[in-house]
Amino acid sequence: MTSPATASPIDRLLAGIEAGDIPGDVFSDDAVLDATVPNWRFSVLGGAGVRDELGRWYADRGRFLALERTPLPGGELVEFTLTWTEEGVEHTCHQAHILKVARGRLCADTAFCGGRWPASLVEEMRAARLGTG
Repeated sequence: MTSPATASPIDRLLAGIEAGDIPGDVFSDDAVLDATVPNWRFSVLGGAGVRDELGRWYADRGRFLALERTPLPGGELVEFTLTWTEEGVEHTCHQAHILKVARGRLCADTAFCGGRWPASLVEEMRAARLGTG
């Protein structure tokens, strides 16, 4: 098993997403987040700002329902489905992140998020997919 001190920055980010606690030192000082979210696109510059933004996205402990990691030159493509409970309501999201690493830290995250869905909407999507809704 990899210890937190020797884990890659991507491993540490993913562990932080599940824990609801993004590590403070996982991003370089000059990190950039380029995020596409439902009906909007924005950027955050600087490691502290990126960590704070993602800290809002992943503020609650969750678990990956699906996680796929594809190596890329200088980083990884990470696609996941995450579930968590927020104020007593189960939520789910589906995201893809193109993560770049330099000097042992994350320097770029190009994120694509389909939105955050409460359990009722997840069930409606499941029924539509199965043709029962």
